[in-house]
Amino acid sequence: MQQNSSITALVSAFARAYHSIHHTVKIYDDPLARDILGESYERIAQNMTDGIPYFCPGFEGTKEDALRWIVDSQLSPSPLGRAAYAGQCLQNAVSIGAEQYLIFAAGYDTTAYRQPDFMESLRIVEIDHPATQRDKLRRARACLEIPRNLRYAAVDFADGDWPEQLRKQRAFEPDAVSFCSLQGISYYLSPEQFDAMIAGIAGLVGFGSSLVLDYPDRASGTDAAGERAKKQQALAGEAGEQMLAGYSYREMEALLAKHGFYIYEHLTPAEITERFFELHNQADPAHPMTAQDNTNYCLAVKRNT
Repeated sequence: MQQNSSITALVSAFARAYHSIHHTVKIYDDPLARDILGESYERIAQNMTDGIPYFCPGFEGTKEDALRWIVDSQLSPSPLGRAAYAGQCLQNAVSIGAEQYLIFAAGYDTTAYRQPDFMESLRIVEIDHPATQRDKLRRARACLEIPRNLRYAAVDFADGDWPEQLRKQRAFEPDAVSFCSLQGISYYLSPEQFDAMIAGIAGLVGFGSSLVLDYPDRASGTDAAGERAKKQQALAGEAGEQMLAGYSYREMEALLAKHGFYIYEHLTPAEITERFFELHNQADPAHPMTAQDNTNYCLAVKRNT
């Protein structure tokens, strides 16, 4: 059982912060990520710079060059791409009637603290493990204003009773039309656990609700995976957050449909790169980025059929 805050969530926040600070044409802009990290920013930066021999044996350049290479080529593509996609899908969902924004495994996401106008009418609920949420709240209260429409719900997804725990919390509006963000979750759950999580969500939200998620493909964790994917899987394991699953499109489609969610849009790495990374790459061709290997995105809607 998780006792400490998530290391991978901290590293994802670091990648968003670095990108916002150092890039002009941004794939995703998170100007508050640096604030919420506080003293952890420099520590993570040093740890990453020290890791250049692992990421790129024989690298030649300054420490600043090494850090930029690691962040841009290894760390940033996953959190930037999925956050950009989730933000795009959220705005569309609100425009057609979503009333509630549920951020599952919210980590150090700062979306709720820098809301554009279209989010002001939403009930926003950050849902996370108690250890990570305690650390997030400590950091947020020290440097950010807590919005009036933001609520927090602490649950342990390893507990099979978590949906009922969430339903009983005042932070949550049961059966509302909701937009659910499941960024960075599917990797760390077994297929059985992920199936149970989708079942739990289906029982909590109303028809017309949608969910956005990223998921590893079937090649993940095999010799056919990309080198970045292999390295990140190894690092996550060393941090005690082992990646456990991979899915084909048909497997993901069937899993979601089993619980009343039907895929509305699906993006492969090539499509993600074209949609979210192209403008950045045109502006900075010396430091191009591509979407994370072996990772797909999908948006699914709960239908009454």
